[in-house]
Amino acid sequence: MSDVVRITVFVKNIKDVDAVDEVYKTFFSTYVPTLTTVAVAALPLDALVQIEALVSNGEGTITNAPQSGDLVKLTNNTAHAPVSTLSSQTVSFSHYNNLSAQLPIDPKTGRLIVGDVKQQTGQCLKNIKAILESIDVPFDDIVKINIFLKNLSDIEAVNEVYTTFFPDSAIARATAYFPARTTIAASGLPMNALVQIEAVVSHGDGTPPQAIEDRHGIVINANNTNNAPKSSLSTQTVAFSHYNHISAQLPLDPKTDKIVAGGVKEQTEQCLKNIKAILESIGHVMDDVVKVNLFLKDIADIDAVDQVYTKFFPNGTPARRTVGVSALLKDALVQIDVVVANAEGTPPIKA
Repeated sequence: MSDVVRITVFVKNIKDVDAVDEVYKTFFSTYVPTLTTVAVAALPLDALVQIEALVSNGEGTITNAPQSGDLVKLTNNTAHAPVSTLSSQTVSFSHYNNLSAQLPIDPKTGRLIVGDVKQQTGQCLKNIKAILESIDVPFDDIVKINIFLKNLSDIEAVNEVYTTFFPDSAIARATAYFPARTTIAASGLPMNALVQIEAVVSHGDGTPPQAIEDRHGIVINANNTNNAPKSSLSTQTVAFSHYNHISAQLPLDPKTDKIVAGGVKEQTEQCLKNIKAILESIGHVMDDVVKVNLFLKDIADIDAVDQVYTKFFPNGTPARRTVGVSALLKDALVQIDVVVANAEGTPPIKA
């Protein structure tokens, strides 16, 4: 369990968080990974809780490779962001930092700030920035953002604040860089917050004792294709080191930018077609997908979704998360995002 880098807890009822935490502590008595906790509308099999983990793989996946046994995790906390006994603010491993989801908490008081969703969004992002500054990582090294919203109708207000944080540097502004992004409707958030934001961050120099590269020795490759829906607030795919992070795909026809006609089967197929188009644009195939996140407006649609899903993943290889949500952007019935293996990595900057 000490190899766990991130834990994500989905509960049916946000009031159950204290009970969940009571059990959680017994599994992480010393080391605590990063943590995201959110209530959703429904879970498969009518479960009350669902938990997923991201785990470090120190020896790598290539037997006897040079990296075997050379990688360690580094945890970090700063007083300039909210501190929790249940989680580390950031856990870095290899070329990635995973941050605990940030609530709009004032780190000086430990309480939720007073204000509307705009103020709360700003505080979440300030907390993320403070954590990154404490480990000397710039804000534009974020490769994936997940936004959990109590009211999905608040998305425009959130975006108004979001664009004041991204892009954050002259280089990023020159390329209009935004990280990959997923927006999720939460039925409840800890402390009754209106918004919660988590980030995955590139870590160019890796974690010691492996050989130290320059801070930006590994390139972040951002890419968009006209064969999938585009957004001014996110990049379709952001590749860094050995992974590609794909923005959540809605069932939008890229030619019209409108939801495709039909029911959940047709919408699922369009989401997966969009993902496939993005992968093909960067020379990848669906077999390179290592993780799938499914968000359903009606959890009862899962059987219909799976009928389409198996056409794209006949071997059932990727790890998978399925949750029911109260709403999806553009009133979609399904939303899908994926993480993709990038076996060749992204190239280092040549001197």
